[in-house]
Amino acid sequence: MSTVDAAPAVPPEAAAAQLVFQLATGHIMASALRSALIFGIPDRLVDGPRPVADLAREAGANEDALYRVLRALVSVGIFEEPSPRTFALTLPSRMLMSGPGTLHGLVRWICDGAPMRAHAEMEYSVRTGKPAAEKVFGMAVFEYFAAHPELSEIFNNGMTSFSAAIIPTVLEAYDFSGITTLVDVAGGHGQVLTSILEKNPEMRGVLVDLDHVIAGARPKIAALGLADRCNAVAGDFFKDVPAGDAYVLKHIIHDWDDERAGAILKNIRARLAGQPNGRVILIESVIQQGPGPDLGKVVDLEMLVLPGGRERTADEFAALFARSGFALTRIVPTKSAVSVIEAKLA
Repeated sequence: MSTVDAAPAVPPEAAAAQLVFQLATGHIMASALRSALIFGIPDRLVDGPRPVADLAREAGANEDALYRVLRALVSVGIFEEPSPRTFALTLPSRMLMSGPGTLHGLVRWICDGAPMRAHAEMEYSVRTGKPAAEKVFGMAVFEYFAAHPELSEIFNNGMTSFSAAIIPTVLEAYDFSGITTLVDVAGGHGQVLTSILEKNPEMRGVLVDLDHVIAGARPKIAALGLADRCNAVAGDFFKDVPAGDAYVLKHIIHDWDDERAGAILKNIRARLAGQPNGRVILIESVIQQGPGPDLGKVVDLEMLVLPGGRERTADEFAALFARSGFALTRIVPTKSAVSVIEAKLA
């Protein structure tokens, strides 16, 4: 029987190298995570630990290859291996099961091959300041979505997944009552708007997005029994927005540079003219000052590479609002990674 000597203390230089390698190989772990979702591994473990041979046979995967993927994911806490070649869920992998309120759709999008291809060309964005997606796809990323319905569905499902995960924290932190008609600008499949309407039965809503997105939203609104209070319309927010007395935008302003973000806000301001209590409500990350860990700083690079937008600090939000005819009134943190950023007519 062999024994294994205790590992020696790790010197600072080795720890630093380990950090570098962890960052440099991040795309490999993202690919492994994507594979686990494509083969439905979290869902297949819902009833308890299972041998990898069973998982591979059921999922149509190569047993050895699947084992190596799951072994790697165990090493970072996504799954656990309670006995040799048998795998089980952990809290992180439970969050990756399919269904409402999980992170499955969002992670499936983040790890998809299309955004990964764009991130591989980040050098282009750093050199030019332009989104690498335009170099990779030959067109703006949202135009590419419209031309590729399968990818568009992955993206919209990802945004719905994210919205479902964070909207309870938004509703806990911010009071939407008193709004007569709430317009959700570029609201995807309506997860944010329908959640707000369900909590505020006196409110009416208008969901506006592109044609191909609205087509996927209408059945979801009807299934929730909200078709009589929620109108879904196709539109271009760079040209106009529907009438309302308040406007909510979740992770929309961050898609755009200041000029184009300002154009959206000015169209909203034109609709709010004469309504002293009108307001615009952004659900976004707010970049924190200082060197500490900040998910917003990571998402900011996604905005750089894909649509060409940016995350913003509190001061940058205030300046953007001021240029668009609004005054920042408050920023309300939530228990999630986003804040509610409110502005009223200046």
